[in-house]
Amino acid sequence: MLKLAMIDTKIVRTRFAPSPTGELHIGGIRTALYDYALAHQNGGQFILRIEDTDQTRYVSGAEDRIMADLKDFGLNWDEGPFFQSKRLDIYQKYIKELINKGLAYYCFCTKDRLENLRQSQKDNHQQPKYDKHCLSLTKEEIQKNLDQKIPYVIRLNVPANQTVSFTDLIRGPISFNTNEVDDQVLIKTDGIPTYHFAAVVDDHLMNITHVFRGEEWLSSTPKHVLLYQYFGWDMPLIGHLSVFLAEGGQKGK
Repeated sequence: MLKLAMIDTKIVRTRFAPSPTGELHIGGIRTALYDYALAHQNGGQFILRIEDTDQTRYVSGAEDRIMADLKDFGLNWDEGPFFQSKRLDIYQKYIKELINKGLAYYCFCTKDRLENLRQSQKDNHQQPKYDKHCLSLTKEEIQKNLDQKIPYVIRLNVPANQTVSFTDLIRGPISFNTNEVDDQVLIKTDGIPTYHFAAVVDDHLMNITHVFRGEEWLSSTPKHVLLYQYFGWDMPLIGHLSVFLAEGGQKGK
């Protein structure tokens, strides 16, 4: 069983980490309030980090409006803002460590192959997940593909049939079987990390002790737990907040 010890520290450090893909909504403000209140109630620090690695959804000027909104609510940060787009060299260092240990791997599968795989799994009523096809590539085959500049992503190597457990600040003990966890993409074809990888690396390097986020991220947490395990890092305490819903059941703005 993979189960991590939680942080024991006197300094509380929280972070608010919005993506500049639109305006700051009520759920984001609620999360920032939790982060700010916990840090300052305990004499800690509140950090602002802009998670701007999703350039396809980037909205020009959104980060400036987000920061202005935070200040309007009196949520002034103690450190930051840090921009993930300016930290790409850091993520490359840590992804190489995982690859060298066999805990992450290159995937050269084409879009067509992945779409065919998903359709086949759907037709057979199977859980959609990557089939580890590229994990079996030899070092020579990988190097040949790299030399030929074949596009690739880097995936997390999730072990089979193990239990990943953590204690949620709000929901209590939670466990997942790794057979239900996909080999998440950590580095995209453009060399930019996904949220799952960058957030874990940054939370560690920024000494974050407590993380609040929406419950939509709950199913992704076992991937993050595995990353902490693989690096041998302590995991922050994590609480998943209920999602605000507008009339009709849509996520609130």
